[in-house]
Amino acid sequence: MTKLFAAMTTVRNDDLFLPKWIDHYGRAFGHRHLYVFLDGHDQEKPDCEGADQVNFLYLPHQPMERVGAMRRRARVMSALARGLYRYFDSVLACDVDEFLVVDPNLNTTLAGYLSLLTDKVSVSGLGLDVGQHMVEEGPLDPSRPFLDQRRYAHLSARYTKPITTFRPVTWGSGMHRIKGHGFRIDPNLFTFHFGMVDYERSTGKTLDKDRLATGWGGHLERREALFKIITEARAHDGDTYFPTARQRQRRERAPYALNKPGMLKDEPVVTIPDRFRGLI
Repeated sequence: MTKLFAAMTTVRNDDLFLPKWIDHYGRAFGHRHLYVFLDGHDQEKPDCEGADQVNFLYLPHQPMERVGAMRRRARVMSALARGLYRYFDSVLACDVDEFLVVDPNLNTTLAGYLSLLTDKVSVSGLGLDVGQHMVEEGPLDPSRPFLDQRRYAHLSARYTKPITTFRPVTWGSGMHRIKGHGFRIDPNLFTFHFGMVDYERSTGKTLDKDRLATGWGGHLERREALFKIITEARAHDGDTYFPTARQRQRRERAPYALNKPGMLKDEPVVTIPDRFRGLI
């Protein structure tokens, strides 16, 4: 019997990632199985291929300080996912700039691969925080695939997230952990995060009045450090370092957060293997 997968996200004030999110997960699971929650009745639906089949729901925009807002969002997503489990075998919940992919070397689809894992509670892809190399790479062309234009990623445990679940769960803030459960980093899954994929677009976020008013300024400034990390790093070969990163993220966990992968203090950067080009 064919497994049914749903993917959901929330979004506000985005004109870059949502069309690609709809394209990526629509091809993976079917556009009618996508659920997009628009944060505010002032938000417009995107005019992109497949959007007319996506399930959109407007939520009232209620500004809240960052930590509280992230917790509220995780609770809402957990509750919505529990409802979807009455119809779907698996629910994926992620930010609009996060893209789960299966290793192209397996020559299979994302849904096909995930169908083999449904005996798990959840799985995490290795988190790749993609950023612009300020010497080697120019501004992003949104009309072209991101991974045709960016070659480097920071191996960040922040994005090794349990976004794919196979039974109802309660996510912690930001979907970085599942309450009451551990995590499993799958050897063939990768989560690409593109929030800092372009310097000009990303640094402009720190001037967003909505974000500044609710305590996002410091968080965004810390994330902007990615450009310096990538530009100054001596990058590892991705395929060589991926197994090491998975092992270290499992081993180097904080004792007070055993259900989250450990942060790697040396901030490793890798060259993204060529086989991922054109995927997103």
